[in-house]
Amino acid sequence: MFPATLDVGGLLDSGWRPAAFRQFILKIHSRCDLACRHCYIYEMADQSWKAQPRRMSKAIVDCTARRVAEHALAHELAEVEVILHGGEPLLAGPDLISYAVRTIRGAAADVGTRVRVGVQTNGLRLDEAYLRLFESLEIRVGVSMDGYAEGHDRHRRYADGRGSHAIVADALRRLTEGPFHHLFSGLLCTVDVRNDPLATYEALLAFDPPAVDFLLPHGNWSAPPPYRLPDDEVTPYADWLIPIFDRWYGSAADQTEIRLFREILRLLTGGASRSETVGLSPARMAVVETDGSIEQSDILKSSYHGAAATRLHLLRDSFDDALRHPAMAARQIGELALAPACLACDLRSVCGGGLYAHRYSESTGFKGPSVYCPDLYRLITHIRTGFARDVARLKGSR
Repeated sequence: MFPATLDVGGLLDSGWRPAAFRQFILKIHSRCDLACRHCYIYEMADQSWKAQPRRMSKAIVDCTARRVAEHALAHELAEVEVILHGGEPLLAGPDLISYAVRTIRGAAADVGTRVRVGVQTNGLRLDEAYLRLFESLEIRVGVSMDGYAEGHDRHRRYADGRGSHAIVADALRRLTEGPFHHLFSGLLCTVDVRNDPLATYEALLAFDPPAVDFLLPHGNWSAPPPYRLPDDEVTPYADWLIPIFDRWYGSAADQTEIRLFREILRLLTGGASRSETVGLSPARMAVVETDGSIEQSDILKSSYHGAAATRLHLLRDSFDDALRHPAMAARQIGELALAPACLACDLRSVCGGGLYAHRYSESTGFKGPSVYCPDLYRLITHIRTGFARDVARLKGSR
């Protein structure tokens, strides 16, 4: 595999230096109360969750806090972000969540670092008690929802097949229609091209989200995502996203932040990406599993069993050790990690090869273009054309 053969020592000798981690994903609970069909943790190649403790122990929380503070001090970080994740993080319970947040913030404060905290939840347990807790701890809340009821319930189901839309919608109303709206960080929606795109967008907008993340379903060249045939120039995902972009971009007033579109526009104007989805900015995120293992992005679990593993553990290894791991370095070296086909592409600085996990194939590892290459090219080209037309119009009106 490409990451395992990367010569990090040679990179360091050449003057390259890794960028410090700024985001830490804490897997405080390794199980979930839904059985979503498109879940990359439970339904795809890597099944390591089965060997993880269900719940992070306070001892691992304590160690995490020390390591985060150590990393922040070494790199003089004024602020870091901690995301409570799972599985379903609310299964960890309010006591552990409170303990984790207070402990990590306390350790970071001792070295002069502020910790922003967020939680990503499926919403099933998001009751008023949790909202009061999150308000007291200043925790921002992201909720996963795939749009209107039929579209959402295609995948986000209980193990017995029941849909979860009604319960999630009730939770979102508690979050958005009362005194807790300021905690709302946004919605995460996984694209299913069978769902109506504009109806999906309208259903999400009904909850007044400050941001929406549209995620391409995870897959790769060896295990393609639904309706994405390798080497086929048909672009079902771009065709789904473009009507939403046109609606969003053409709106007279800001409706919400759509991160994928905003990142592409930033990159088209010469800015740096703030997301792994597109662009060439270094990945600055590490995952801590419930047992204290340090891992790469958990999205890599969609590739093959063990793809996210580093064999590092907080009890013996630091986050700086993780920065020097070949697999971590491979996601920080920009164009050096791109396939020849990507290097020859006129959109390489914007696309950036797409999400790292989507490049995988059994024959070439991650040294390839995204399995979504045609979709990304069409979407970015469409956005670039519309943006260039508006820039030309503005210049012509002066």
